[in-house]
Amino acid sequence: MPGLQIKEMDPATEFFVATCSHLDESEEIVAGAERRRTWLAKAQAQGASIKVALLDGEPVGFIHIIPIAISPWGPLGEKLSVIPCLFSLNKAKGNGVGVALMESAEEEARKQRSNGLVLEAYYHDCFFMPAPFFEHYGFSTMERRGTWSLLWKVWEKEVEKPKLLHPRYAYQPVAGKVVVDLFWNSFCQTCILEARHVRQVVQEFKDDVVFNEYAADDREILLKYQVPRAIFINGKRYDWGYEAPEEELRKIIRQAKQGE
Repeated sequence: MPGLQIKEMDPATEFFVATCSHLDESEEIVAGAERRRTWLAKAQAQGASIKVALLDGEPVGFIHIIPIAISPWGPLGEKLSVIPCLFSLNKAKGNGVGVALMESAEEEARKQRSNGLVLEAYYHDCFFMPAPFFEHYGFSTMERRGTWSLLWKVWEKEVEKPKLLHPRYAYQPVAGKVVVDLFWNSFCQTCILEARHVRQVVQEFKDDVVFNEYAADDREILLKYQVPRAIFINGKRYDWGYEAPEEELRKIIRQAKQGE
């Protein structure tokens, strides 16, 4: 496609990637991007690749190709590369950005001497990681649960299937306290913002809350608990998809204090 280029992330494009394209949208996003930028640099030093799509010189999309041994989100396995995120701006639609990024990802995975690519995708009306797109590109389903699926594309005859993470979290109650357990991941901008929201809300309740925080991009923590992202309040898991809203967190903690 004329005007479309795929390049390795560099200083000129890392802020676009680190903010997930939101750039100077808010101080909170900019602050979170610094943490994500640090993680991206560390991952690159360990063999990960981040490809950026530029349309007429402007960044419009990106893709991560990460050796499975350092994948911050799972699954677990050997000799595979993981694509945890493929993203392109709506304004670039129709310019072949997604296909070009996938072609670069496969080329990179082969360069990494991987036996194939693996990813999580979804069968629902959402822009993020749509499963039909990857199926069209040659991926096949290994496992499906409702709208969620684990897909892969391999080029070797005998490849060991990766294993999904199996959560090992166990709630530890504390008498007279609300226990908040936060699992978050520097790979994900939404996780970084969510962690910030949780910390801010928890501080408001002072000694009424016991707060445990787990940075799941730490490999030892990920393997120990196998929970890349979650919020547990008195052992019950809460998910919003987007970053947890502070007022909802306050409401849940208040109710937990009252024993509701």
